Amino acid sequence: MPETQSATELTPPLTSLSEEEVMLRDAVRQFAQQEIAPRVREMDEAQKLDPEILRQLFALGLMAIEAPPELGGAGASFFSALLTVEEIARVDPAVAVIVDVQNTLAVNALLRWGNSDQKQKWLPCLAENTVCAYALSEAGSGSDAFSLTTQARPQGDSFILSGRKLWISNALEADLFLVFATVNPEAGYRGITAFLVERGTPGFAVGHKEDKMGIRASSTCELLFDDCRVPRENVLGEIGKGYKIAIETLNEGRIGIAAQMLGLAEGAWSLALRYSKERKQFGKAIAEFQAVQFALAEMATQIEAARMLVYNAARMKLAGVPFVKEAAMAKVFASSVAEEVASKAVEIHGGYGFVKDYPVEKFYRDAKIGAIYEGTSNMQLATIGKLILA
Repeated sequence: MPETQSATELTPPLTSLSEEEVMLRDAVRQFAQQEIAPRVREMDEAQKLDPEILRQLFALGLMAIEAPPELGGAGASFFSALLTVEEIARVDPAVAVIVDVQNTLAVNALLRWGNSDQKQKWLPCLAENTVCAYALSEAGSGSDAFSLTTQARPQGDSFILSGRKLWISNALEADLFLVFATVNPEAGYRGITAFLVERGTPGFAVGHKEDKMGIRASSTCELLFDDCRVPRENVLGEIGKGYKIAIETLNEGRIGIAAQMLGLAEGAWSLALRYSKERKQFGKAIAEFQAVQFALAEMATQIEAARMLVYNAARMKLAGVPFVKEAAMAKVFASSVAEEVASKAVEIHGGYGFVKDYPVEKFYRDAKIGAIYEGTSNMQLATIGKLILA
């Protein structure tokens, strides 16, 4: 292992990152270790994000990374957003969720489809103090996302929204919601339209909060719309073109989830390596046993392979070349690696890996969601299969 590489970290070759990206990565890593790490267990048990962490995420400019500086953002790249998600997920994947959704879905959608007034109104807010949630899923509309039933009836200069959304990440913290509803159920996916809905709008409420197995500090709630009046000016993009916004944002969001799973795997691996050097059995550290060395080597190899897929998909997106297949590959593989690495990390810890006194069990619980949200692994495989046969 090179002398410049910590024995408890897997760090990509510096040549793969620009100087600015290295500086960002190191700054976020320091923040995560110093500010997030001491709060991880408490937030997980309370099932609530510490407001101070959220405040610092905004203060550090991590909540609107791609937004231009004149609108309050950092003016950085999509790749910088992924590095941020990865580094935070090394410490707490739950905190990484709020950064990921905010940047790869909400800010991304406003940058690409918002009109000038919407960008001027909302991007500074998203950079400074406003969380935005992405509301697509429903009880009967998961992988079959466009079978949604939430309706938006035109009425004068407004739309009246009625329906229910489920599994909405960051709903507890959000003050703005990107909501997908249909203006014409008979038109199928061509009736779907995207709306910007503010918390406090009459007829809109955040409902039940889910009690989850993992990423417990990340809120997941239902949204209720009961004749909720949304002004026509809050339509994002074109009426009936919401499906396009959903598809394209989720294509990019998949790389964000892959980055989250990559960071999770790195965090679990680092804990396993550190513990293997500290734990002694039969008179020596368990890291000296070949079986443990082989397990750590396989984990490290899987992580590096996942990193290459994630980084390649991100670079392809930035280069403006087709990347949907590569994004799906990155997500399905990184999710699988996160589960396997977290599981092996628990095993290396032995009995200690099964108790909450050691943080590795939380990585194991957090890993499962990677194969489920923003497109299940089966949906990713279907996308890959379709594209390689095209």
